[in-house]
Amino acid sequence: MSGGRCETCLPGGLRRTRQECDLRRKQPDSGVEPARLDSDLTFESEEWRYRDSYFGSTDFLGQETVWFGTEPVWAENYYGYIIRPDLIDANRAGVTIKAALSAMYQEGRFLGGFDWSGPHGHYQDRSPGALTHFRGREVILVSGIEAYALDYCGGLIKS
Repeated sequence: MSGGRCETCLPGGLRRTRQECDLRRKQPDSGVEPARLDSDLTFESEEWRYRDSYFGSTDFLGQETVWFGTEPVWAENYYGYIIRPDLIDANRAGVTIKAALSAMYQEGRFLGGFDWSGPHGHYQDRSPGALTHFRGREVILVSGIEAYALDYCGGLIKS
């Protein structure tokens, strides 16, 4: 990587920044119209900066970006949605995702397959590829039925 960036530093830093932001992520407020919800979660550590910008609640769209200094070096785009509102709502999905990601980060992991079960359903994540170039899908199964899904893709940004 050019400009003194260390590609081997990105995985640990990215896990740390995502974990910090995911732990601060607000659960949807049922009193706010979902289409009007938007949020920017940010984290900085030395020369690294991270921002997760997203819009929506029940169905939402977002992008995570990592900068080294002033140069964007990594990004991920995602779209998540409730498939079965009779089985799960945005609050229960958010609680499940936050707990599952927290468990994954405790293992020092990011990307790859991951499964976790909680009170609102079974979380699954599958993502072929590596940090440099990947795509994936996370789902929440309620009684074996896919009730929520999120599709994502991303990788390194090269000049």
